Amino acid sequence: MKRIMPDPARIRKLLVVKLRAVGDVLLSTIVVNNLRSGFPNARLHYLTETPSADILRPNPEIDHVLLYDRRRMSGLDLIRMVRNEHYDLVLDLFGNPRTALLTKLSGAPVRVGYRFRGRSYAYNVLVEPRGALVHNTQFNLDALAAVGVPVVDRSLRYPLSADAEEEVAAWLRTTGADRKLRVAVNTGGGWYTKRWGLDRFASLADAMIERFDAAVILTWGPGQRADAEHIKAGMKHSPLIPPETTLPQLAALLKSCAFVVSNDSGPMHLATAVGTYVLGIYGPTNPILQGPYGPGHRTVRREGLECLGCNLTSCPIGHPCMLDLSVATVFDAVETLMKTNGIGLGPARTESDP
Repeated sequence: MKRIMPDPARIRKLLVVKLRAVGDVLLSTIVVNNLRSGFPNARLHYLTETPSADILRPNPEIDHVLLYDRRRMSGLDLIRMVRNEHYDLVLDLFGNPRTALLTKLSGAPVRVGYRFRGRSYAYNVLVEPRGALVHNTQFNLDALAAVGVPVVDRSLRYPLSADAEEEVAAWLRTTGADRKLRVAVNTGGGWYTKRWGLDRFASLADAMIERFDAAVILTWGPGQRADAEHIKAGMKHSPLIPPETTLPQLAALLKSCAFVVSNDSGPMHLATAVGTYVLGIYGPTNPILQGPYGPGHRTVRREGLECLGCNLTSCPIGHPCMLDLSVATVFDAVETLMKTNGIGLGPARTESDP
C-alpha cells in the first residue's frame, strides 16, 4: 500500500465515491465518522446514485450528497459536477473503470483507490484490495490507513427519523402488532441466486406464527409487492404487508422488530445498522465477507456444497444452495438466534421500548 499523509489542516473538502447498491453504500458509511475525526476541518461530500440517496442524507456527518442519475447525466456531466467542487481529496470506494476515471479527472491533489487491474493509473494513493479476505466494512476501512486516518469508530449506524418512527408506530397500532413479538421477513435480493424460495418463506412465516405467536411483517421494495402477496396467499395464517415505505420508514419498521429473517440484501444491512438482530440466508455470497455486521446476528446456508460463495448471478447447476436449503434448517437457525439473544423470553417489545 502506498501511503501519503496529507496535512489534515489542508484538507478543506473531500469526496467519498460509492455508487450502486443500497447495501454496499450503507456499509461504506463506516468510514464517515473516522474521516470526520481525521479531517475535522473538512466538508465531507458523498457521491452515489439516486436509489441510495436516502441512505446518506440522514447522516449528520455528511455535509452534501452528490447524485449521479445515469438516465439523465452523461459521463461528461458527472466529471464536470465533481470538478466544479474543487476537492482536496477523493476517496474512491467503488473502483470501477468509470469511477477510476472520474477520480483521475477530479482535479483533487490526493486521489485514493484500490489497486485493481487497469485502474491504478487514476490514483496517487493505492490500497491493496482485500475484498476476498475481509468483511466489506473492513475493505472500506482499509482505504483510511493509506492516508493516515486512524479507525476510531467501527460501528455501523443509520440515523432514524422521528417522523418515520411515529408513522410506523401508528401503523403497528392499527394492525394490533404493537403488542406482539414482531418479526420482519425480507425476501428480496439483487440477484435471483441470492433469493430463497417464496413458498419456503411462507412455510417459515407460518411456523413462526404458530411457535412464537409472532406478528410476521413481509417487507417489500420496488417491484416486490407481488412477492409479498404470493407469500400471503400461500400461508395458513395472516402475515402483515405494510404499505409502500421510504428507506427511512423501512429503517424504522425494521427497528421495531425483534429480529429480521432476510436474504443477503440492502434491507438486511439496514436492519443491522438500526440495531435489529438478523438471520441472514446465504448461498452464492460469503457471510464472512458480506454477512450481517455486528454482534448477535447469525447466518444459515446449505452446508456441504462445494459451490457456496461462488458469487455467480446466474447458476449453471440448478441453484442447489437455495433449493436444497430446507425450512427446518432455517427455522432451527431462527430458534438459535432467539435463544442466543434472549428474544421471546420476556414481554413483547412495544413502540415505547428503547
